Amino acid sequence: MARWLMKSEPDVFGWDDLVAKGRKGEQWDGVRNYQARNNMRAMQLGDEVFFYHSNIGLEIVGIAEVCALAHPDSTTDDPRWECVDIRAVRPLPRPVTLKEVKATPELAEMSLVTSMRLSVQPVTDSEWALVCKMGGLAEAD
Repeated sequence: MARWLMKSEPDVFGWDDLVAKGRKGEQWDGVRNYQARNNMRAMQLGDEVFFYHSNIGLEIVGIAEVCALAHPDSTTDDPRWECVDIRAVRPLPRPVTLKEVKATPELAEMSLVTSMRLSVQPVTDSEWALVCKMGGLAEAD
């Protein structure tokens, strides 16, 4: 299983919006960056995803999972753009801010720090475990 981080502006589509979609989840549409699209193409069912509030909040607020593999993005007729569907799994007991991530030496190479503008990015197992711990979750949870 791979792990990822996906960014969304909470005033457009936030964690609570994803939670409201229930088990069905929501397509992660509107991505127009090739690297982010390719990351979604690499996703498998059940892959875990950190849900990150960008622009407002600048924090990891929850954990989601991939519930549908890459498929055409319904918001465009351009066949180059695909998306996956994700659904909410659980909120982090305590959101982890970008400031905290940047202040943690073990996370210095995390894509959130090194590729800040990329909206869909990979997360290593060690980064995942540490962010979960920072957010009040045990890795095994």
